[in-house]
Amino acid sequence: MKVDFVKAAYINELGGPEKIIFGELPEPEPRHNEYLIKVGAVDVNPVDLYIRNGAVPAKMNFPYILGRDLAGTIIEAPSGAKRFKPGNRVWCVGQGWEGRQGTFSELAAVDESWLHPVPEGVSDEEIAAISLVGVTAHVGLVTKAKVTGDDVLFVNGGTGGVGSSAVQMAKILGATVITTAGSDEKVAKARALGADHVINYKTQDVAEAVKNFAPRGVSVWLETARQPDFDKIISLLSPHGRIIVMAGRDARPEFPVGPFYSKSCTLFGFIVLSATPQELRAAADDINHWMAAGKLKAQIDRVMPLAQTAQAHRLQEESTIGKSGALTGKLVLKP
Repeated sequence: MKVDFVKAAYINELGGPEKIIFGELPEPEPRHNEYLIKVGAVDVNPVDLYIRNGAVPAKMNFPYILGRDLAGTIIEAPSGAKRFKPGNRVWCVGQGWEGRQGTFSELAAVDESWLHPVPEGVSDEEIAAISLVGVTAHVGLVTKAKVTGDDVLFVNGGTGGVGSSAVQMAKILGATVITTAGSDEKVAKARALGADHVINYKTQDVAEAVKNFAPRGVSVWLETARQPDFDKIISLLSPHGRIIVMAGRDARPEFPVGPFYSKSCTLFGFIVLSATPQELRAAADDINHWMAAGKLKAQIDRVMPLAQTAQAHRLQEESTIGKSGALTGKLVLKP
């Protein structure tokens, strides 16, 4: 029987970017309820690095195709499919986990429960770039903290992947937003995203600035740093304040229990890797609506060919793990 092949970025063992292979693999064969998708764009996320190097243990079968997200066009639908049909444009998150192969391939087979329609007028590159970071911001702000127009939100790092999505979403929800950035250029970008107050953390005292902007304290604190300073955070919260954390798997910071409970605060933590299809669909519905209306915009640093996956992983490592901060948006790859 003839076997067709596709180009994909994959690994045969855990390790650094040098372990990434860009080569041919057998074309995926859709199983029950899976659609065959011609991939138009994928993105690189910090979690991709940790899965690749083993820092985040994942159930995987080698050769393991990298990537969690995609945007593309359905070319084959399962028998009896009702939600989508060939020719429909779709996007997804949640692949490359729990035994599912990743998305860094010319073709991918994805179960219907993980798929969402691409809004009219939104490109594959844009929806791929906002997919995981947008869902993460939505789960934190909407599902967990239930942010409303009455809230004063602090976002630590308002121009990063999750941070830039959170700033935009919070403004859509009507909240007052305070955020930080590390250069005059990034301060301007955060303001353009809609932040009400932006603090240059390299030249200003963040705590003092927050007190000036929110003398009664912030009601929601979105922490994107891997090693939070909870003493500072809780001192800047208002009574009944909420803290959201979603980074720093190995972090073991001190936690001031007394100030925390005496202010009746709440701490939310989550890992978007374990989000259910139902949670993802709720986030995707809002993301699609906001993007179609032009209220939510993807932040893309650059678009690269899928053949340069190893280089893209190195760039992401330098920015995230090396803390160079060189990336000002998402890395998007195209087959």
